[in-house]
Amino acid sequence: MANVVVVGAQWGDEGKGKIVDWLSERADVIARFQGGHNAGHTLVIGDQTYKLHALPSGVVRPGKLSVIGNGVVLDPWHLAREIATLREQGVAVTPETLMIAENAPLILPFHGELDRAREAAVSVAKIGTTGRGIGPAYEDKVGRRAVRVADLGDRATLEARVDRALVHHDALRRGLGLEPVDRARLMADLEAVAETLLPFAAPVWQVLNEKRRAGRRILFEGAQGALLDIDFGTYPFVTSSNVIAGQAATGTGIGPGAVDYVLGIVKAYTTRVGEGPFPTELDDADGHRLGERGHEFGTTTGRQRRCGWFDAALVRQSIATSGIDGIALTKLDVLDGFETLRICTGYALDGRRLEHLPTASDQQARLTPIYEELPGWAESTEGARSWADLPANAIKYVRRVEELIGAPVALLSTSPERDDTILVKDPFSD
Repeated sequence: MANVVVVGAQWGDEGKGKIVDWLSERADVIARFQGGHNAGHTLVIGDQTYKLHALPSGVVRPGKLSVIGNGVVLDPWHLAREIATLREQGVAVTPETLMIAENAPLILPFHGELDRAREAAVSVAKIGTTGRGIGPAYEDKVGRRAVRVADLGDRATLEARVDRALVHHDALRRGLGLEPVDRARLMADLEAVAETLLPFAAPVWQVLNEKRRAGRRILFEGAQGALLDIDFGTYPFVTSSNVIAGQAATGTGIGPGAVDYVLGIVKAYTTRVGEGPFPTELDDADGHRLGERGHEFGTTTGRQRRCGWFDAALVRQSIATSGIDGIALTKLDVLDGFETLRICTGYALDGRRLEHLPTASDQQARLTPIYEELPGWAESTEGARSWADLPANAIKYVRRVEELIGAPVALLSTSPERDDTILVKDPFSD
């Protein structure tokens, strides 16, 4: 049976939550493989809205196994609150439906404090982080001073891990004018939350490999978007993990041969939260209209997203770096009513044309987008569930997007509702 990786192909907020939820009906296991609770997925199911940050999107579907992989950094207190909220909404979250990798690193309170202190420091350029400690937690992971889920099960090991981390963090805190970490309180808080977390702990790599051998369908869910990848994103305005599809293997402990299809989620226009380059950004009535119609406010931060025209050059890069086989095009309905639409096909830089976003920041700042104009449509596409429901110009727009990015549309989403989706190619089919 086919296994599918879902990744955002822009700067995040592409609508991955709905698509993963829609695909999870066909999957047996849904696994998160990177990121932290800075991700935000909104699921609308009937008259119920679920806002997820740390949990995989499949957790709201009964009978499915949801997995948090070792590539995720996990805030245990936030996770406990998120589980409690879902239970209040009638969702059963048990060790039979949720597993957490024993080797997943924890986000501790001092990670968030460090994150926010750095952003507030006038001598440091702002990255636009969510301030939730994601970056500092990943730093501790590669610095070999992280506290991991399994450490919560043994007091002596936990103390050793905490002491190693505090040697580093208390020195940093002194430099930023912060008080030393209250070790006793931290230990007490960790021991208390361990009772909630440890029942879900499991050797996820082993479970996933067993599921694969048994022919179960696995859906690998990424957070953020490929343009925020630590290596291939708009550095330094990126997240602190690899976001591209290759991370699905290392972030869960399953070999790359387990991936049969990579689905890239692509919004019909472009948005970005926080700082960093954005060649097609619109600071005009069209940009405001996209934001209003698309309800472009971050699920996690509530920050208004920056909006612009569709950038085919950026999506082409994501398709290459993630090996994307097909895309799910979302929010087509937001473009309803525009008389003219524009698509960025490349960039002008110092008198020459570029087909990709350059790595150098100074070059990114001097880019001018090269646009192609297409006619818009007056009819509504909201809620369309077949090609026959779409205006001719909307179909032309979708087909031109396919041509420019070099990948076919596998799914087309026309509203936040789960069933308002046109299926062209089932990613799970062989």
